[in-house]
Amino acid sequence: MRITTWNINSVRIRLDLIRQLVKQAKPDVLCLQETKVPNDLFPHQAFADMGFAHRMVHGMKGYNGVAILSRIPFSGGEPLHRCGKEDCRHLYARLPGGIELHNLYIPAGGDIPDPKVNEKFAHKLQFVDELGDWFKDARKKKQKLVAVGDFNIAPLETDVWSHKQLLDVVSHTPIEVEKFGRMQASLDWVDAVRHFIPPEEKLFTWWSYRNRDWKISDRGRRLDHVWVTPVLKTSLRSASVMRDARDWTPGSDHVPVTVEVAA
Repeated sequence: MRITTWNINSVRIRLDLIRQLVKQAKPDVLCLQETKVPNDLFPHQAFADMGFAHRMVHGMKGYNGVAILSRIPFSGGEPLHRCGKEDCRHLYARLPGGIELHNLYIPAGGDIPDPKVNEKFAHKLQFVDELGDWFKDARKKKQKLVAVGDFNIAPLETDVWSHKQLLDVVSHTPIEVEKFGRMQASLDWVDAVRHFIPPEEKLFTWWSYRNRDWKISDRGRRLDHVWVTPVLKTSLRSASVMRDARDWTPGSDHVPVTVEVAA
């Protein structure tokens, strides 16, 4: 089973890019973040035409939004709300083989890494704490769980273009990395991408739109993740980051990440 996650930054604007992704990566399950469309306007027919007969969407006008699109039938599942907000950031479904798939869009957190003066950053920290607590309390390590999405945190020094220069930049600050680690420890989650790509190797999934030539500057960050619970570790078969998709037009600032799991 091939699972691809992508922060698409508006599903309707980038439908042609999704078609290109589907042709190249051939995902069985596609998880999107920042769909930026309410449920009643989601382009269901376009995804049906691509072969995704099974769909679950959780969206709002202009912001956020997550979607699970599958060639494989799934059952159950629902959107979940965090931090007293209904801002369309967490959706899960149950796939065959007892796998429960969680699609997450963790808040970006704004520009100032101080929760006292930046409500967006405070929301991000609260969201990560709450999500980690929820996984620990509501799920078990022995369950077959997969969590994917734009986590908006680059935890390792090799997940950013410059560890020293980004220590005070939202997404790589020590407090975010610490809370990210606590969330990962909630169920002893396995970083499925780093399971195949060594943590010593630089690896990015996001490059700012502000970079005139992202390839030359290569000032990226690894913000998009795929985790599995320990029971699925031996089922992991491959992982890849579609770096070239950053050049697609009109491109997202994120690129797709694909992990293959033996179902």
